[in-house]
Amino acid sequence: MRYLLDINLCIQHLNCRSQTIIDRLASLPPDEIAVCSVVKAELFYGAQKSRQPVVTLQRQRLFLDQFVSLPFDDLAAETYVQIRATLEAAGTPIGPCDLQIAAIALAHGLIVVAHNTREFSRVAGLLFEGWND
Repeated sequence: MRYLLDINLCIQHLNCRSQTIIDRLASLPPDEIAVCSVVKAELFYGAQKSRQPVVTLQRQRLFLDQFVSLPFDDLAAETYVQIRATLEAAGTPIGPCDLQIAAIALAHGLIVVAHNTREFSRVAGLLFEGWND
């Protein structure tokens, strides 16, 4: 595995809103890409609120099932605490989901791939790429 997909990148791909993202994902072997339980939870919640929850969830699962799924485990929890304390001390906190995603990425040595990298740029040592149009 090399990359960990962020929530907004998955949404952009699933809604066919970014040819750049579609092309980049298509150019990589699925074993280079991971998703995490945090991203899945947010996507599934969005599906539940959508006009067509069953169809949306099915489409999400088809996309997500291509990739390794990483949990928010004990190592990620320890990493989360370090990141959160550092960012809060600096007065630059980030959202809880992005914080968990960053912790999972750091715990596994992965590059976060996002459509918007603003919050991830605050996390020291985190590798990230912005796949924007």
